[in-house]
Amino acid sequence: MNDSATPENGNWWRRLAGGLKRSSSALSAPITDLITKRKLDAATIAELEDVLVRADLGIDSAAQIAAALREGRHDSAISPDEVKAVLAAEIEKLLAGVAAPLVVDAAKRPFIILVVGVNGSGKTTTIGKLAAKFRAEGRSVMVAAGDTFRAAAIDQLKIWAERTGAAFIGSKAGADAAGLIFDAVSAARQRGTDILLVDTAGRPQNRRELMEELHKIVRVIKKADPSAPHAVLLVLDATVGQNALSQVEIFQKTVGVTGLAMTKLDGTARGGILVAIAKKFALPVHFIGVGESVEDLAPFTARDFGRAIAGLES
Repeated sequence: MNDSATPENGNWWRRLAGGLKRSSSALSAPITDLITKRKLDAATIAELEDVLVRADLGIDSAAQIAAALREGRHDSAISPDEVKAVLAAEIEKLLAGVAAPLVVDAAKRPFIILVVGVNGSGKTTTIGKLAAKFRAEGRSVMVAAGDTFRAAAIDQLKIWAERTGAAFIGSKAGADAAGLIFDAVSAARQRGTDILLVDTAGRPQNRRELMEELHKIVRVIKKADPSAPHAVLLVLDATVGQNALSQVEIFQKTVGVTGLAMTKLDGTARGGILVAIAKKFALPVHFIGVGESVEDLAPFTARDFGRAIAGLES
């Protein structure tokens, strides 16, 4: 048993395995159908590779996993469980290099985390969950409601702040987001706050003028603190599948994304997209989410994800 499957983390494993059920079924069902009573010949491996591509793992990742299956097993009989074990091991290898915690540098106060993403990706909820986690660690937290387009986002973040004991900086809908965030940085510094979590309005990655607004926010933060933002967290909605690749590419170019959080893995069969993203961009994956509660967002571990998406036990 690995460290991440220790008793205190057993609840998370159950949440993860349950949350990835649709994604694992999208892999395990066709694998079982394909492998039963067949040898692992060239045609079978080619079909397996197609299964992996259809499950959103990406062409390069699928080829790498297929090559691992082919090695030493060509034309031999193999069980579905053996295929799943190889699949889990190869996914773990592909993800091991990007599984990294979000490290808060205590020397930078406030440590400013800018949270970005498209509409509906789960940014505001993710900020609330992170505020709860940081507060549970004994850190002081401020949240800034930089999504000034949506009154609901401001209200939602205020509720999270009240629930977690975090300080809140916000304004009425329609206010200048960059100005509010500048004020938040100043207020957090004056109060000696450990962490400032900055929400931003969701924006389609193909809307150039909206992405330029986001770039402006980064410039404004740097005026207040030239070393900031200290982390730029891109929140991705797993249900969008391949579209997440262009989101990563454009947000990375615009604001210099430093890490990823993937949400809504429980609502999709496309969880394999995380493998494709890791293979293409090699950006740190800090968190994954499989539900609405605070406990449903957890630090990302490659082994657990690989075994859960392959449909194996912990």
